Amino acid sequence: MTFLELRGVGRTVSRVDDRPLVILDGVDLVVEVGDRLSIVGRSGSGKSTLLNLLGLLDSPTEGEIFLDEEPTRDFSARRRDVTRGRDVGFIFQQFNLLQGRTALENVMTPLLYDTGSAFWRRRAIAGEMLDRVGLGHRLSSTPDRLSGGEQQRVAIARALVRRPRLILADEPTGALDIETGEIVMALLDEIATASDAALVTITHDPAIAALATRRFRLEKGALVDAAAPVTARAGASGHPFAAAGGGSDS
Repeated sequence: MTFLELRGVGRTVSRVDDRPLVILDGVDLVVEVGDRLSIVGRSGSGKSTLLNLLGLLDSPTEGEIFLDEEPTRDFSARRRDVTRGRDVGFIFQQFNLLQGRTALENVMTPLLYDTGSAFWRRRAIAGEMLDRVGLGHRLSSTPDRLSGGEQQRVAIARALVRRPRLILADEPTGALDIETGEIVMALLDEIATASDAALVTITHDPAIAALATRRFRLEKGALVDAAAPVTARAGASGHPFAAAGGGSDS
């Protein structure tokens, strides 16, 4: 069942005294419920821009994005915020944890915007999620007292605590060693599977990307099948799972 779809999506940025910068061009992508897909590409290829569009943090300048077959272009700012908070979980390379707050408080944060029982049970729900990622004994630890792998697990718990339908992971193992990165990716896949969430991973690392069932590559703003030969100009379609590498891109 299709959850999210991009049709002919483009993103162009105007520049003073220069031609407009085309970051994405004619991107077509279908994300099914429970999908596992990865997108690889060099820095500046448009990976982060695509992730922001998938997560409704930004809007395309061309084409259309559909959520449950409804065009998101018509969404109000409030509806975009509510939808993103409810349906999308973000995992970033740099973790973005709140310094000075405990692991439990960090994971509780998304639940502060919830309603009903989830809000009132936020401590218990956050504690259960931390226990699930193997950090039930670290609830009171602040980020500065956690290892890189532990911080990433806190970030994963925070992203998944509201059981989103879509998980967007931007270089989630980029700051980790190889062994810890593999453990984190296995954990991420396990939890996503349990909630039947779609998982989209942006990465520089082809080895981790190969863990995905659908694999894409970004070339000069176009999304192409990972199995397709590299060309001077790209078309549209897919590449592998998870993340590594470093740095940011457009």
